[in-house]
Amino acid sequence: MNKQFTPKIVLFAALIAAAILFQQCKKKDPAASNTTNNSNSGSDYTDINNTYGFGIFNKVKGIWDGPVSSTTALGNFPEWMMDFRPISENQISGKSELDTANNIYMCYFIAKYNNEYRVCFRNGGSWSSMTRVSYFLADSVYESTAKSYYRFAEIIKGKNRAYTEVLFRNDSMLMKSYTNKNNSLSSSTLHMSWTAKLQDNTTCQAAVSHFNFPKKTMTKDFSTTFAGQPEAVYYSLTTGDPYPESVQPYFGKVTVNYSYAGGYTPNASKKVLLMISAQPLISGNSINTANLAYRSRAIFLSAGNQSCTFNDMHPGTYYLYAMYDADGNAAYSSGDWVSTTNTVFTVAPLGTAAASTQINYTIP
Repeated sequence: MNKQFTPKIVLFAALIAAAILFQQCKKKDPAASNTTNNSNSGSDYTDINNTYGFGIFNKVKGIWDGPVSSTTALGNFPEWMMDFRPISENQISGKSELDTANNIYMCYFIAKYNNEYRVCFRNGGSWSSMTRVSYFLADSVYESTAKSYYRFAEIIKGKNRAYTEVLFRNDSMLMKSYTNKNNSLSSSTLHMSWTAKLQDNTTCQAAVSHFNFPKKTMTKDFSTTFAGQPEAVYYSLTTGDPYPESVQPYFGKVTVNYSYAGGYTPNASKKVLLMISAQPLISGNSINTANLAYRSRAIFLSAGNQSCTFNDMHPGTYYLYAMYDADGNAAYSSGDWVSTTNTVFTVAPLGTAAASTQINYTIP
C-alpha cells in the first residue's frame, strides 16, 4: 500500500459529529396540527385528482440525513440517512439500516380506502428487537410557501393507536412518530424523532423522469383489505402484510463482500461499517467531502461477517467503501482501517448485483 496515501477520511467523523447542526427544522406551529387548517378543505377525495396529501411526493424525494432521538432501547444516534426515490409513478420509497438487526423501510403511495384517495404511509422493519409493519393514511395537511405539514394516522384506530407527523421547511424535514405502545396506553406518545436535512435531490431525478413521477394514479385498493381486523399493524414482514416489500416494484439488490489485506487481523468483537454512495468519495489521495452528501446506505456488521445483502436498492450506479472500527466509536478516526478504492457497481431494475472491496489502509 502506498504510504503517501493520507486521505482526509477523518472528516467523516467531523461530518457525523456535525449532524447535530442539522436541527433547522423547528417544532411545528400549534395550528399545523389542527385538522381544520387544511389546504384541501372541502375537496372531494373520492376523485383521485384530489388525492389527499399528494404534495408530500415532491417534498420528500432525495437523500436525507440527520440525528434521531428515540424512546426505544436503541436510544439516540447522531446520523441516519434515507434515500427516497420513486419506484413507480405513484410511490416513493427508501430504506435504512443501522445493523443486521435494526432497519426501517418507508414508503408513500396512493391508496383507496372508504371510497377516498389518500396518500398512505407504510412504515415497517425491525426496530429495537421488534418486527412491525404499520399502515397510515393522511388525515391532516397544511401547505404554504413557508412550510408543509402532513399527518398520517393508523388506518383503523386512528391517531390514538399511532400516527406520524412530517414537517418540511425549505431543505429541512422533521419527522415524529407516535404510538400507544401496543395498545398499552390510552393515547399515543412520542416514539422517535428524526431531524433531517436534504443532502441531494439530483440522484432521484433519473427515476423521477423514468416514471414521470408523481402521477395521480392508484397504487393499492385497500377498500376491503382491513375488514374485520383490529388494527392496520402487522408483526411480521411477510405474514398477513397486504403490501410486503418483496412484491414492491423496481427495486434491485446487491450482495457486498469485503476482505482484509495481508497484515490486517480483525478482532471478532469489533464492527465494520459498509457504506454505499451514489457518487465516488475518494479523489486521488483524499476524500471528496462534497460527495459525502451522496451517501445512500450504510450498515454495521461484526468484523467476522464479511458479506451482506442490501435489499430494496434503487436502480443506479454506486460506490462501495468499508471501515474497520478499531476504537469502537462508530466514526472514521485515527487507527481505524479502511478501503481506499472507489469500488463501483450498478443495480438494474429488479436486478441482482455484487461488489467486493478490501480493507487495506490504517488512518494515521
